[in-house]
Amino acid sequence: MNNPIIEFTAIITQNGAMNAAYVEFPFSTEELFNKKGQVKIKATFDTKVEYRGSLTKMKSDCHILGLTQEVRKQLGKTFGDEVFVSLIEDKEERVIEIAKDIALVFHENPDAKSLFDAMSYTHKKEYIRWIEEAKKPETRENRKIKMIQMILEGKKGI
Repeated sequence: MNNPIIEFTAIITQNGAMNAAYVEFPFSTEELFNKKGQVKIKATFDTKVEYRGSLTKMKSDCHILGLTQEVRKQLGKTFGDEVFVSLIEDKEERVIEIAKDIALVFHENPDAKSLFDAMSYTHKKEYIRWIEEAKKPETRENRKIKMIQMILEGKKGI
């Protein structure tokens, strides 16, 4: 098979004292994906909650897959609960949709746009989500200005 589906059951583990969680990936990424480092994946938890992320190695013996607060909320699960994971390697290019008003700010600030374009998918996603989560129009406007300043100052993320 070209891109096999990998399935396993795991326990949701709390990351230290933070409200962050992960599951351990019980296989060798080197054998399955021919990769030692980060592996981009598409996962489905308990056959109902879809997620795009990465298997990463974080000072741990094995690779781990993070479970966001949002995913845990949708699953109705927390630390110590068991979860069924189905995943495949994500070979699609990750593209960020940029709203017209944000594109306009980038158009007016080409230096910030080229720095933004050079960032990782995750950092771009953080910036765009931060702006789009603004509830009030003036907050959105302020965040667009702040984003440009932060990018020009070399800040990779929020």
